[in-house]
Amino acid sequence: MPKRGKKYNKAVELVNKEMAYSIEEAIELLEKTNTVKFDPTVEVHFNLNLDPKYADQMIRTTISLPNGTGKTVKVCAFSDTHSEADLKAAWAMIAGGEDLVNSIATGETALDFDICVATPSMMRQMWKIARVLGPKGLMPNPKTGTVGDDLLSVIKEIAAGKFEFKTDKQGNVHSIFGKLSFGKDKLAQNLEKFISTIREVKPSGSKGKYINTVYVCNAMGPSIKLDVQ
Repeated sequence: MPKRGKKYNKAVELVNKEMAYSIEEAIELLEKTNTVKFDPTVEVHFNLNLDPKYADQMIRTTISLPNGTGKTVKVCAFSDTHSEADLKAAWAMIAGGEDLVNSIATGETALDFDICVATPSMMRQMWKIARVLGPKGLMPNPKTGTVGDDLLSVIKEIAAGKFEFKTDKQGNVHSIFGKLSFGKDKLAQNLEKFISTIREVKPSGSKGKYINTVYVCNAMGPSIKLDVQ
């Protein structure tokens, strides 16, 4: 186990590991336990009573936090019904139609983006790069809201902070919910939204207790347990 620095050890002392904190108390601790000089992202970690090997115990959905995440998302847009100029005006970093598909297929265009969106008609062309995008989780999917006729609105929603989250192989959900500089009120609003969304998307196959634990932390900071029962 790596040796921790003095700042981290002092931050740990501020957190009672036997206690579950309210959202307001936890966010105050996020500020007090910050150990870095830059503006850190703040993370939330849900331990859920799910077994994702069963289809009815998986979560894969999207969320729009009230105050965004503070992260700039690079969007790649595939469309044969919108101009490249319009797509880029809606905050797509890379945009095009069949030409863009071919450019990615040949390796001419690098995968320097975070998410792909496409119109339904373009999905017929996307098979050419499915093996390139799929393993990186970049393939557009109607279930995650990345395929739509009104692609300009889809791009604007993503640019405003809409993003996908899903359970990992252990049935947990890990995500960011903002930057420490957002302040107490905005972070509380984002965190409340995330918790309520987790409850709303409870899988039909979930039995018994659903949410085991929820922890928040700063990047490189100690974990703080939330009281969400």
